[in-house]
Amino acid sequence: MPTPKKGARLGGSASNQKHIVSNLAMSLFEHGAIKTTEAKAKVLRPYAEKLITKAKKGTVADRRAVAAELPSKEIVAYLFNELAPKFANREGGYTRSIKLENRSGDNAPMTHISLVLEETVSTEATRAARAAASKQAEEAPAEETTEVEAEKQDEK
Repeated sequence: MPTPKKGARLGGSASNQKHIVSNLAMSLFEHGAIKTTEAKAKVLRPYAEKLITKAKKGTVADRRAVAAELPSKEIVAYLFNELAPKFANREGGYTRSIKLENRSGDNAPMTHISLVLEETVSTEATRAARAAASKQAEEAPAEETTEVEAEKQDEK
């Protein structure tokens, strides 16, 4: 086995590492959250976020690129059709990592990595601003109609 040039390999070879990361990403997209070692989570996070970014674009070329990375057609379709629209308002940071206790067998540091499906604070703020503006717009015509009715009463 050749010596890796950058960092430790998760598997024995580069191709084995690609398969491991690909399978982790498929599990993450399928289940929404997985529990894995800290080293695998650190490798998985940028890989999964790049795939989600490609899915957000939604072009045929991006779909083919993701399909080349993930062997399951069902997961690719789920990623493009259902997950990508949920991340439409998010500019990155699609995953969240939470450190857990070490694994009891070999004392390996474990991490819970999950997809962040909640809306960002800024989108919630803009939604609140739009809701307040629409309330004001609804109240303004209601006030005008009451003023018009009051004027009609005064004329009588």
